[in-house]
Amino acid sequence: MIRILQQDNRITKIIFAVIIGFAVVTMVITLVPGIFDNTMADNGAVFATVREPGILGRLSDSVSVKTVEVNQLAARELQKQGLPDSLLAYMAPRAGQILVQRAILKQEADRMNLQVSDEDLRNELQTGPFAQYLFPKGNYIGDDAYINFVQNAFQMSRGDFESQVKTDMELNRLQALITGGVTVSDNAVREAYKVQGAKVKFDYAVVSADDLAKTVNPTDAELQNYFKTNQARYASAIPETRKIAYASFDASNLPGGKPQVSDAEIQAYYSAHQDQYQVKEQVKVRHILIAVPAGADAKTDAAAKEKAADILKQIKAGGNFAELASKNSDDPGSKTQGGELGWLDRGKTVPEFDKTAFSLAAGQTSELVKTQFGYHILQVEDKKTAHLRPLTEVKSEIQPILEQQKAGAAEQTFAAGLVADAKKNGLEKAAAAKGLHVVTTDYVARDGVIPGLADGSGLLTQAFSVVKGADPASVSTGDGFAVFQTLDIKTAHAPEFASYKDHILSDYRDQQVPALMLAQLKKLDDRAKVLNDLKKAAAEMKIPVKTSDLVGRDGQVPDLGAMSGQASVAFSLPVGGIAGPLNAGRSGAVLSVVEKQEPTAEDTAKNFAAMKEQLLDKQREEIFRVYIGDLTQKYQKSGAVRFSKKQDVPPGSPAGS
Repeated sequence: MIRILQQDNRITKIIFAVIIGFAVVTMVITLVPGIFDNTMADNGAVFATVREPGILGRLSDSVSVKTVEVNQLAARELQKQGLPDSLLAYMAPRAGQILVQRAILKQEADRMNLQVSDEDLRNELQTGPFAQYLFPKGNYIGDDAYINFVQNAFQMSRGDFESQVKTDMELNRLQALITGGVTVSDNAVREAYKVQGAKVKFDYAVVSADDLAKTVNPTDAELQNYFKTNQARYASAIPETRKIAYASFDASNLPGGKPQVSDAEIQAYYSAHQDQYQVKEQVKVRHILIAVPAGADAKTDAAAKEKAADILKQIKAGGNFAELASKNSDDPGSKTQGGELGWLDRGKTVPEFDKTAFSLAAGQTSELVKTQFGYHILQVEDKKTAHLRPLTEVKSEIQPILEQQKAGAAEQTFAAGLVADAKKNGLEKAAAAKGLHVVTTDYVARDGVIPGLADGSGLLTQAFSVVKGADPASVSTGDGFAVFQTLDIKTAHAPEFASYKDHILSDYRDQQVPALMLAQLKKLDDRAKVLNDLKKAAAEMKIPVKTSDLVGRDGQVPDLGAMSGQASVAFSLPVGGIAGPLNAGRSGAVLSVVEKQEPTAEDTAKNFAAMKEQLLDKQREEIFRVYIGDLTQKYQKSGAVRFSKKQDVPPGSPAGS
């Protein structure tokens, strides 16, 4: 069931995001005891290899998890969490296990023939989460912009990016296949929403960090002592800056302008890449699923079959297929689309479904089809036979590829000539000879902005990696190239006390405020509980009191933030209950509940579907976690996972127990 395989739930998003850099290292992973024990000869470039278990696996190629990939993933997580690079050795084993288990899942998905076609990839890029960047308002941004987007956002080539997206899509299909039969009772949904849909109203006394900071007024002598004591902190407070000269150009500056592509070149490319333009046999299908849980008894199966038969009877009598799917289908990924699954390749769904879908003519509706998921009714909307897309159809796709290739090569040649001339005659003369203007920046920091360039990050990176006066060099600027030279360097250094006094005062206050806030909140909390009255205690201490609206767990409260944070304690208190101290970052509070409200029957009905999907997602996550753990143990016990050396597992982690 492709739509279930492509559903957009939390596990899917996490798996999709881990490698391409959108999320943290929180993929649904089960750390398996002893997983690092199966080692092979030391190979610093390879972290581990994974192959299919069994005799056939020993005869097939293995997949390598590279050490550099592990370190890159670990480094991204450290950066996201704001942790120091010194913790890389601690984070790397966890990143390594994620990539190893990802490779295991890929092996299983391949074994089940869940691979993603080029057409599937094109559809995903045009309609999935990247569509807003690559196809804004339905219009392709062009190959140059596509390549720049991938390089800037993910630091990888277009080919590697598309390979990663394909793998992510394939793993999504596997995850959905494993968890497709999950169900939850209506009573469990109602009970869960009774807890989640509760609302609470409370008074809360707020202590502001900014107000407390104003009360901290050290003398100059105290500040100077603080500055001296923390001199290591300020040793590089003023960052290194550099003065850079550069001359930039794009394809319009090339002799003769942007290179043109001939029909003969397009024909040659088409002939050499015909495999990219092969269209597989496909069928466009809607379906209605009446689910039968795994292991269901005969009575449950019969009830599902009867319901499906009744729906089929309505369709044959002229009923609207899409409306009946929306009302009755148990496939959450397609029911809201009227049962629409889109275009399917042959062999990508379970055999019974696949056989029926490709045997029907366009416009036909099937009889009941039984699969491991339950009873289906299929309606074929359209069909495509396998064929080669003609040159006339794909010419507009090929031309920008060749234009980008030719322009890129010409720009690189032009840049190389400019660099050689600049080394010989100086950047000013070399640029002038080619009709270019040299720009000299002010002193700019490593994270600064280069005026006039679409992307100056590469130039800054290279300019900060060379010595003062180093030979001119070229670098890509997003829409062309620049040839640059580092003219001068001001090294990072400590500031003078007088010029940096305001920063030092801010740091001093930030150091003092947390203890002051905790002490004041603790005093307020104790006094409120003695008086059994928050407002009286706050009035004695001259602390303002606010009152929230009736707010749910997904709400926000001024000064406290999300109710899913520390303020969630309000949901567990009785009316009149007092809780504190609560730390909300730049403010703290003590709260007292004044009203509680359970969700009405109308609210429960309105949110029933969303609550049910949330519970289903939770169960799917748990099932998939168990599946990953069992699968990893299976691969480990069979020797299908081998590590290049004994990995250092941090103390206390499950893998090290």
